Order: sequence, then C-alpha cells, then structure tokens
Amino acid sequence: MTDALLAVRAWSTRRWLVAGAAAAVTMLLVALPTAVIPNPVFGRTIDVTWWSYPVVVVTGVLGGLLAATYVRGASHSAGPDDHEEVEADRPMKLAAVGGLVSFFAVGCPVCNKVVLLALGASGAVTWFAPVQPVLAVASIVMMGWALRTRLNGEVSCAVPDRADSAPTS
Repeated sequence: MTDALLAVRAWSTRRWLVAGAAAAVTMLLVALPTAVIPNPVFGRTIDVTWWSYPVVVVTGVLGGLLAATYVRGASHSAGPDDHEEVEADRPMKLAAVGGLVSFFAVGCPVCNKVVLLALGASGAVTWFAPVQPVLAVASIVMMGWALRTRLNGEVSCAVPDRADSAPTS
C-alpha cells in the first residue's frame, strides 16, 4: 500500500468530518459563482457542459482531503522550522492554483470578465471554451499532486502525539 493510502487509513473521525465539510464548501465555492448549480445570484449564457459536474465533485473531494491534511491527527509532523514551513506550503499553494483553474474550467466562457477582456465574446467561445477541458484536467492533476505530497509527508515525517511520547516511570 502506498504511503498516501496508509496516511488516510490512519485518519481520525475529526479529520474525516473536516474533509467532508471542506469538500462541500469547496464544491459550493466553485459551483455557485460559475452557475454549475443554478442559483438566483449568478447565471450563465452558455449551458453547463456534461463534464463540469464531475470536475466540481472531484475538485471538492480533493479540496476537502487537502484541508483535512492540515488537521492535527494521530500522526503529525513536528513543528517545522522556517525552511520546512515554506516547503510545506508549496502543496497548498499548488492546490489553491488548481482550485482556481478548476473555477475557470467549469465557468461559462463568455461570463468570465477576464476572458472577455482578453479575447472578446467570439474569442471566448472559439479559443477559450475548447481549452476548458484541458484546464479541468490540469486542475485535478495539480490538486492530486498536492494531496499526494501532503499525505506522503504525513507518513514519512510522522511523530507520535505528546501523550504517546511521554516518558513512563
């Protein structure tokens, strides 16, 4: 079994609850403003593509699992020094970029102001819309890599909780 799977199998109920809640919040943060989930605040000019739904779900699940890796669990790494802290933040930065890319991937191409300014309405449909599935895959790869990095670090850098490491006399 891989290190990542070993780490997930050792998670506490609290970590799974955080993962579930963070997954739901991530899905809503991506799906509501892009109107993948229809709502009265945001709308779409172009219909939602069939692949947008699984992308939103996978983005949410990966985001939730990533958030849970920051919850102190049964096996957690010791307090990082400044260099280690910068190294530990790299996966989260990549995951944040992946989430943002996912947002652009599932959004309406002509509803995105940045794309409209850069390409115009016809350019958004002609050039940006065909690239959106590639963005979706890229976002999932980035978030998956970040999650795997975090989980592998949990196993390879694990230290016991303070209660487990207290000296017995």
